[in-house]
Amino acid sequence: MSNIGFVIGEGNLHRLLFLIFDRLAIHNKTRRETILEIKQTYALITGANRGLGKAIATALAEKAYNLLLVARSDEELAELSENLIKLYGIKVNFLAADLSLSSTPAQVLSWVESNHFQVSILINNAGYGIWGEFSSLPLSNQLEMCQLNMETVVSLCYLFKPLLLKSAPSYILNVSSTAAYQAVPTFALYAASKSFILSFSRAIRFELKKTNISVSCISPGPIDTGFAGRAGLDPFSKMAKKFNMNPEEVARIAINGMFAKKAEIIPGIVNIISAYATRWLPKAFIEKTAAGIYKD
Repeated sequence: MSNIGFVIGEGNLHRLLFLIFDRLAIHNKTRRETILEIKQTYALITGANRGLGKAIATALAEKAYNLLLVARSDEELAELSENLIKLYGIKVNFLAADLSLSSTPAQVLSWVESNHFQVSILINNAGYGIWGEFSSLPLSNQLEMCQLNMETVVSLCYLFKPLLLKSAPSYILNVSSTAAYQAVPTFALYAASKSFILSFSRAIRFELKKTNISVSCISPGPIDTGFAGRAGLDPFSKMAKKFNMNPEEVARIAINGMFAKKAEIIPGIVNIISAYATRWLPKAFIEKTAAGIYKD
């Protein structure tokens, strides 16, 4: 230190140290202000009334993010909103709407714009599956599922892009499934719809890489949300319990991966192995195995 003092002078050294610490203070202040600005914006979550969507809403509330919740159930959204406001002191607004209707994404955008909500996070979580052979299920039910699982996601990403560009940084998180990595007999359209979401997410991620918007896609396996029962997968639901992850854990992994700007997020080592195995194993073998898992 004495040699340094001799070269630049003790007085100059003190001034240099002052400038360094002053710069660090300005940097930290700027970083704090940026974080504060982000948290003054809103995260919009579809299918937020239960299951993974509810867990993601809670996880973001714990991080002090304001929330916009969209789902069909008015009562469940009202109860969740009230609880999150009480627990975390954040702003929560909700819209009860049927996201399986083609007109709903525009309705959601109109609601956001008319209330001047600044959105920096879009989470497309709403979706469901129908189990059974393709030709034996009502076509209208399957098309309604396709509308919710795919077209609603596409519309919301398209409509909200201009709003997301106004906030830096911004995030899109689309929810897919491990079913996206292979064809699944008796779950044909659901698996195909989730494969679409994965491919779509990666494509627009590349297109938006020079903007402030980061796009991520999470592909969870079985989650303890009652999904299998609602899909009519009673035979599978018993086996799925052995591999179920709780929605809170999946939500934490999803949020951390989104903020880390990961392209694909697969929670759970078993799910990671199964997803990567589809790259190397023969498709016919995978399809036969999947058909055996989901058989009645």
